[in-house]
Amino acid sequence: MAIARKRRSRLAWPTDFPAPMDFPAPMDFPASRLSAPLPFMASSREHYDRHLGPVYSWMVGDPHAAMARNERELQALGLTAGLAGQAVDLGCGPGLYALPLARLGYTVLAIDHCEQLLAELRDRAQADPRTLRVRCVRDELLSFRRHVPEAVDLVLCMGDTLTHLGTAEDAQRLLTEVASALGPGGLFVATFRDYCTHTLGGERRFIPVQADANRILTCFLDYADEHVTVYDVLHERAQTGDSWITRISNYPKLRLDPAWVASRLQRQGLHVSQDVGAGAMVRILARRIRE
Repeated sequence: MAIARKRRSRLAWPTDFPAPMDFPAPMDFPASRLSAPLPFMASSREHYDRHLGPVYSWMVGDPHAAMARNERELQALGLTAGLAGQAVDLGCGPGLYALPLARLGYTVLAIDHCEQLLAELRDRAQADPRTLRVRCVRDELLSFRRHVPEAVDLVLCMGDTLTHLGTAEDAQRLLTEVASALGPGGLFVATFRDYCTHTLGGERRFIPVQADANRILTCFLDYADEHVTVYDVLHERAQTGDSWITRISNYPKLRLDPAWVASRLQRQGLHVSQDVGAGAMVRILARRIRE
């Protein structure tokens, strides 16, 4: 569901956006202009439903270009066109991996908890006869097995989705469920950010994500022992065009050690390897060897 945060780059910041010293103190913002009091921490589902989901595809930049990149990534993993198999996309979002999988020949179960993103996925799937094999399900990641009664050939959990789980116990449970779902030769691929080894400090915790003339999205990371709290700060130009509205929401992400993730998959009898995925995220590949 979640995507790779963009590297610091030359974003198209609006020239009329107020400089930092022009902002009123937080207490001066009208209550209607803030999504929630800052001490409140949303769940991942709440955060996407009310804050990030409506701007997710805009945040990606160009969804079609993203899907083309993802298809090339899948092909580089040996998932070439013409393959026929059963795949599950955990945290599928608007279909940035589910649709390329379908175009490669897979029948795809796409699971996410954000209905708005699933609606976008359904619309895109209906527009291409090759992607009609995508079945969208609104549910939590930990419930995916109720929708997968038989063994599957491929499970994806891409774009930092794994860190959206609430606890390390939840992550271990999901990894166990994924392993049990894989048939002989089945492959699990996950990408996520290593918030354990690489801790950003100071101003590096402020990350520009996306911007255009009418909208700016920045995130801020606040590290704790087991989680990192992500603050997504969204500025949108008011309909009158002469002012900006600021909405802020925050939610926790797990600090998952890649070695810990790999060891849990190995305990399930999978052959595990690790490399670097898109956006410099950790990529874990775990395969059930054919006997």
